[in-house]
Amino acid sequence: MTATAFLDLKQRLARLPEAERRQLSAFLIRLGQERPAWRKETARRLDEMADGRKVNVTELRKRLGP
Repeated sequence: MTATAFLDLKQRLARLPEAERRQLSAFLIRLGQERPAWRKETARRLDEMADGRKVNVTELRKRLGP
């Protein structure tokens, strides 16, 4: 896709109603979830959580700061 075509696409997408943008966003996320790399990373994170390496909300807030 050329830079001009990509810019045109972005401008057209920006004019979509909010509900359609949400649908598009969900579609793009689903596309990413189909990739083997995404599945592998998700499995790794779930394994870490199962091994007890997880952070609760209070700890996360401390780590992120004020």
